[in-house]
Amino acid sequence: MDHSGKKTNRREFINKCYRYSVAVGVTGLVGGLTNKIVAKDTVWQLDPTKCTQCGKCATNCVMTPSAIKCIHVYDMCGYCDLCGGYFRPNSKELTTGAENQLCPTGAIKRKYVEDPFFQYEIDEELCIGCGICVKGCGAFGNGSLQLQVNHDLCKNCNQCTVATACPSNAFTRVPADEPYLFTGYKKQ
Repeated sequence: MDHSGKKTNRREFINKCYRYSVAVGVTGLVGGLTNKIVAKDTVWQLDPTKCTQCGKCATNCVMTPSAIKCIHVYDMCGYCDLCGGYFRPNSKELTTGAENQLCPTGAIKRKYVEDPFFQYEIDEELCIGCGICVKGCGAFGNGSLQLQVNHDLCKNCNQCTVATACPSNAFTRVPADEPYLFTGYKKQ
């Protein structure tokens, strides 16, 4: 077809523009849906090797309380009588009194096993994800307390507000079929 002498009238021009805009819109919609499908295959998670226990997990999560919780990696724990994640530094007594506990909400429960060993459990409903116990465990213990995103609570936001506030860039997307990252622990 030779279009050299033919002028496009206004109606044809508007029809072509309409068709192009519909094509671009459909392409954008398909691309957006594809991104959402891909995002469902991954979830947000905190890398404990990068975490600085800054406390922003407790205050920046869209969930109240935060979906970031303390996890106790039992395989790493020494079941110490003097747990750095449980007791305040310079505690006068090793009792379960609130004045001796490091956790501001009392989320860590201590249970006697045998002399001199104790078992520590995290009450997820009380945990706010502040990381104070994790910092204490890492400073005076073996690092068996770690922060992780609890995927039963997390909304898996497209852009995680905690991830954007994290000063150490410890948040990343991980495969949904392996959603947890622990340090010093090998999955069996």
